[in-house]
Amino acid sequence: MNVNAGVVLRVFRAVEERDREALFDLYHDDVEFHEASSLPYGGVTGGKNALRQQLESTPERTWLGTWGPLQPTENERRMDPRVVATDGDEVTVVYTQRAVSPAGERFESPVLGLYEVRDGKFARAQMFHFDTAAILAFLERARSSVGAPAA
Repeated sequence: MNVNAGVVLRVFRAVEERDREALFDLYHDDVEFHEASSLPYGGVTGGKNALRQQLESTPERTWLGTWGPLQPTENERRMDPRVVATDGDEVTVVYTQRAVSPAGERFESPVLGLYEVRDGKFARAQMFHFDTAAILAFLERARSSVGAPAA
């Protein structure tokens, strides 16, 4: 397996296992995340320290703060990442975003991610979601079902 692909897959594993220490060890100091601006955690986030601070101060504006509560079990956290291409420092992965709302509604959607590894560290991520409108609709229904009994 390509060394850079291995780094990216270790990041996926750390996210699935919610291993924040391993994740931050894998991140480059200048790590950047690029998400669709329409998403609650959208836009560009840059720098390992800024990311740590955001997780502490405004977790609801992060991917983990948004999806964490909707991924209570290993089944929802499982992303099944598959490397589809590598080119130098770039690695392209297709994976599945899963979640379950407090009311029991399940969500599953494919994502294509373009990643960069620099100096042996995870340096850049840009995610291309199949349907951001479906993500937003699910998140809204999940937010409105807080307190509703699970199915």
